[in-house]
Amino acid sequence: MIPGYSHVRQTVSELGEVGSPGQVAFTALLCLVAACLAIFAVANARILRESRQSPLPAYFLGAMAISCAGVGIFSYPYALHNVFGLSELIGYQAPLAAALVYRKDSRARSVMTFSIVMYIAVLLTVAINLLAIFRPPDLWTQIKPVFGILQRSLFAAWFIWCAGYALLLIRARRLR
Repeated sequence: MIPGYSHVRQTVSELGEVGSPGQVAFTALLCLVAACLAIFAVANARILRESRQSPLPAYFLGAMAISCAGVGIFSYPYALHNVFGLSELIGYQAPLAAALVYRKDSRARSVMTFSIVMYIAVLLTVAINLLAIFRPPDLWTQIKPVFGILQRSLFAAWFIWCAGYALLLIRARRLR
C-alpha cells in the first residue's frame, strides 16, 4: 500500500502513520489483535483460576491488549503512539509471569520451560529494539539498515509465545 516501503529497514508504525494509505487498515488490524489478546486474557484467567493458579499472566496479556489498541488508535506521530508502544513492555512480562505461576506444577512443566525460553527471546529482542531510543553510534550503524526485521523479530517472539502457551495450556488441561 505504501510505495517504496521496506519491511527490512522501516518500522511497522510507518505503515499506519497519520495520512498513510494504510492508516485505517493498520488501526483496524491492531484493534483486532487487541480484541484477540483480550479474549485470550479472559480465557487464560479462567483456566488459571480453575487450576487454582494465580491469574497474573492473564493480567499481563490484558495489559498487552490495551497497549496494542492504543498503538493502533493513536497512529504515529501522535505522542500517545510511543507511550502505548513503550507500555507494551508491561505485556511482554507475561511469559515470565507464566513461568513463575507454573514453576511448581509438575503437570505443566513444559509451560514453564517454554515460557522461560520465550521470555529470554522476548527480552533479547526488546533490548535490541530499545537501542533505537539511545542509538549508540557504533551499534546503530549496524542495526539501522535492518531495523524493520529486528522490530518484527520482537513481534514474532511474542506471538510465538502466545501460540505456544495456548497450545501447552490446552495440553496441560487435558492431562488433569
